[in-house]
Amino acid sequence: MTLQRIWVIVLRYAFVYRRSPIRLIEVLFWPTMSLLVWGFMTTFIQRSTEGSLPGFITFLIGAMICWDILFRAQQGVSLSFLEDIWARNLLNIFCAPVRLSEYVLATFLFGLLRVGLTLAFLCVLAWLLYHFNFFALGIALLPFIANLLMLGLTIGIITIAIVLRYGHGAEPFAWALPFLLQPFSAVFYPVSVLPAAAQTVAWAIPCTYVFEGMREVIGSGTIPWGNLAWAVGLNIIYLIAAMGLLLHMFNVARDRGLLGKWGMQ
Repeated sequence: MTLQRIWVIVLRYAFVYRRSPIRLIEVLFWPTMSLLVWGFMTTFIQRSTEGSLPGFITFLIGAMICWDILFRAQQGVSLSFLEDIWARNLLNIFCAPVRLSEYVLATFLFGLLRVGLTLAFLCVLAWLLYHFNFFALGIALLPFIANLLMLGLTIGIITIAIVLRYGHGAEPFAWALPFLLQPFSAVFYPVSVLPAAAQTVAWAIPCTYVFEGMREVIGSGTIPWGNLAWAVGLNIIYLIAAMGLLLHMFNVARDRGLLGKWGMQ
């Protein structure tokens, strides 16, 4: 793995945004709309109940920001790959001396840049509009965010694998996969409200432990190390499985000539 090749690919994606600044609208517009909806709804609930609900109702805003971190991390990987398909550049990349691992890592690093930009913007906006300090969680915030980024990378890798194998018809998975997990991930509500069967699914998803853990931090001020351990363990298992799936799909696509087909259509 060569850092120079990874950095060159990252620069390639960055130059696309520099030449077309209007693309930044996609990075900032949808998160802003979500923040406004959840923020105003939270404000309405607090006013309607005259403070009778527990203080963690404000977690709705934090949960929305954290969900967007996961989604943007996945999108950074998936959309960078789709950009190469749409620009008919995929075949050129893999004709060059670029390893699959270098390519995936570069898309993830570029995704981190997108996440950082979106996170900074949302935190400022949440403070200005709702006086919500996202960083009030303190040091507990770092392992939570790291687990969300790791899961975003995993989902992005799975998206690439599916599109590599099935082509343009599978592109909607780039947007659908994260939201298939959202109902079971306990983003805006505790796992206990789910049916028993759904709870079993929920506890198999790493980000469930993150959002449940964040609610515990807000409620008691203590870091749930058990939740974080489960999240890290599941993330490692799923990331290894996703890389294995991607490698298999890449070999299938290469052997069947699909790289040239998807990359030149």
